[in-house]
Amino acid sequence: MLVDPNAPFFRHLWVRVLCVVLPLAWAGMELANGSPFWAILFGAAGVYLAVALFVWRRPE
Repeated sequence: MLVDPNAPFFRHLWVRVLCVVLPLAWAGMELANGSPFWAILFGAAGVYLAVALFVWRRPE
């Protein structure tokens, strides 16, 4: 597991949302600049974080 979704750092919703939105926004920027490799890499990181922080996370 690359990210521990139950770590205290991810307790606040805004932190989890920001950790998902930033890589996805960066992927969009890379795609707009014509760098599909980096867009896929950051897009995959954003999707992984979304699943880890919102699906696999145990409710408190």
